[in-house]
Amino acid sequence: CLESAGLAADAVDLVLVATISPDHLMPATASIVADRIGARRAGAFDVQAGCTGFVYALAIATAFVAAGIYENVLVVGAEVLSKMVDWEDRSTCVLFGDGAGAVLVQPTDNGSIFAFDLGNDGSGAQHLLVPAGGSRLPASFETVRRHEHAMHMNGSEVFRFATRTVAESCDKVLRDAGLTPDQVDLFVPHQANIRIIESVARRLGFSEGQVFANLDRYGNTSCASIPLCLHEASQNGRLKKGDVLLMAGFGAGLTWGSCLTRWEL
Repeated sequence: CLESAGLAADAVDLVLVATISPDHLMPATASIVADRIGARRAGAFDVQAGCTGFVYALAIATAFVAAGIYENVLVVGAEVLSKMVDWEDRSTCVLFGDGAGAVLVQPTDNGSIFAFDLGNDGSGAQHLLVPAGGSRLPASFETVRRHEHAMHMNGSEVFRFATRTVAESCDKVLRDAGLTPDQVDLFVPHQANIRIIESVARRLGFSEGQVFANLDRYGNTSCASIPLCLHEASQNGRLKKGDVLLMAGFGAGLTWGSCLTRWEL
């Protein structure tokens, strides 16, 4: 990411890592990443908003840059979900994958569009969670025996939530920016479920050529799914400099978020 942008690591002002599978509860994974890449003068912290974490982190980075506090904010989405699933639960373990990707957020003077919509419904928290390991239910013999340190998901509830809220969120950012679906060059949703992606695309009126998906190759990589798509789309010509890009995420919380921007790489 930094190499593509032609930016030295010591010029990075802030490192944000969106993840639901951090190396440790503390310190933040972002602190370790900043050190490993040589961004030793950068601030660093993690963002935990379920699979919506990457969009939330983008919003935070944009706010820092727009306020003039920082000029170079590195936003990373990274997951090792293979270590967080119950391999005896075939309803979840076969869905998830590992991956990482990053983008650099910088000021621009060429009229890049930025519209965000972030949301949360904590009443649905029980539908997608890792029950144990926090202060509410610390690790014990019983929590390990009951597989409570692995991901638990109510798939049907998450599906209903996602198909409704993601379309509404995307519609809101388009209205806020004064754009219509046909003006979007590429729609990059969180890669959780192909039926969710297709349902949201239909509701928004996107053609097949406007939607990017790589779920069939990598599975659900949570916070890494959108940056992985951005890299792949950029590499294969689906995403070009100046394109209008719509990103959308949803996940544990239950959270959701959308971002509309112009691709500048």
